[in-house]
Amino acid sequence: MAGERDARYYDIRHVTGRVTHIDIDNGAVESAGSSLFDHAVVRVLGPRGWGILTLDNYRWPRGEQFDELIRSALRLANLTGEYVELAPAPHRIRKVPAVREDPSGVSMEEKSDLLGSIARAASLPGIVNTRANYIERTENVRFLDSSGHEYEYSTCRSGFSVLAVAQRNGTVQMGYEREHTIRGFDLRHKEDAGHNAATRALLLLDAIPAKGGRMNAILDPELAGVFAHEAVGHASEGDLVQEGNSVLNGMIGTQIGSPLLTIVDDPSLPEFGFEPVDAEGSAVKRTEIIKSGVMNAYLHSRETLKAVGSGIAGHARAMPGEPPLVRMSNTFVENGDSSFDELMEECRDGILLKGSRGGQVDPGRGVFQFNAEYGYLVQAGELAGMVRDVSLSGEILHTLHAIRRLGNDRVMHQGYCGKGGQSVPVSDGSPHLLLEDAVVGGSG
Repeated sequence: MAGERDARYYDIRHVTGRVTHIDIDNGAVESAGSSLFDHAVVRVLGPRGWGILTLDNYRWPRGEQFDELIRSALRLANLTGEYVELAPAPHRIRKVPAVREDPSGVSMEEKSDLLGSIARAASLPGIVNTRANYIERTENVRFLDSSGHEYEYSTCRSGFSVLAVAQRNGTVQMGYEREHTIRGFDLRHKEDAGHNAATRALLLLDAIPAKGGRMNAILDPELAGVFAHEAVGHASEGDLVQEGNSVLNGMIGTQIGSPLLTIVDDPSLPEFGFEPVDAEGSAVKRTEIIKSGVMNAYLHSRETLKAVGSGIAGHARAMPGEPPLVRMSNTFVENGDSSFDELMEECRDGILLKGSRGGQVDPGRGVFQFNAEYGYLVQAGELAGMVRDVSLSGEILHTLHAIRRLGNDRVMHQGYCGKGGQSVPVSDGSPHLLLEDAVVGGSG
């Protein structure tokens, strides 16, 4: 086609689908509805860099219309001065996990009733506010590129969260539970989630504020998974490494943590971050970021793989109608061989940190601070009193070396990760792990 000789590569990713949401506040349905979306992104790699078009209500053009679309993106590519090269990557699509129950076959009324039952289960005496949310998203993806690769697939993700707020004598505490899946509709018989959120909020009213200091700390699978994702996963993303904004830059082949430690990102796992193929059409597979404590690989798009090396492509992800970015998928710490009792025995005196309430990480400086949802004191290898207002902070590399034991009880947790204005579904997880001489923050 005219102008194609100036285009080194192009691809088109077109995503259509439906989003359904339900929000319940204190037992009343605050909002509920469904909406359709239809977005496409066209990328053309010109003589130097990218030209990118984003389009709504896209209809696949043919003949001269298609040629003009590519020429339009190519004109934008000619405005950039940054030279981009792409590494070769294998192209293969994996089978999408089977859906146990199609959400489209469940009425909005039934979905609202089921979510309402979860919220009602959280309305225990002493709970002053409850909120429950349900989200369901179906995406139909079509991809093609100038190398002749073309894929079509559909995914369905759904999930819920429930929040319970307890109050007594001016003290306010919250309990929170969430579940998300790529297996379709999964809202039945989930009342325990509401009850657990409320029970935790009430227990936290009687918890004592934690005292900070250096101590042995056991992280539960949720908080340890957050550490793996936020402190290690982001620092391993090839674009941050390329920009010089990662403490892991130049560390390939270096012992950066305990020999017990292996951290993996695997888009092929049938977890919430599953992708059958990445947003550039590259095949996805397991990547060991850290292997036996040694920095082993970065996460890459084809562009960052060419620029940085040390890893594989297959980690480009994107929201519908947005250009791909290097992103995590299912990020986790591999199991060790210790039981929870063995971790407690070796901890001896310290703290068990559970759950996550967010925090901050600077992958460039290599420092972090995460807030736990709550914790328990550990005294003589046994659980003692419950504590609240507790956090974990430190340097990423020092913390990786401070891992003394890994449990054998890995659990994955689901959520969404934001980067560059885009949010994608992810999961992260870990077994319980023991840190020596951790920096624990508190308000007591």
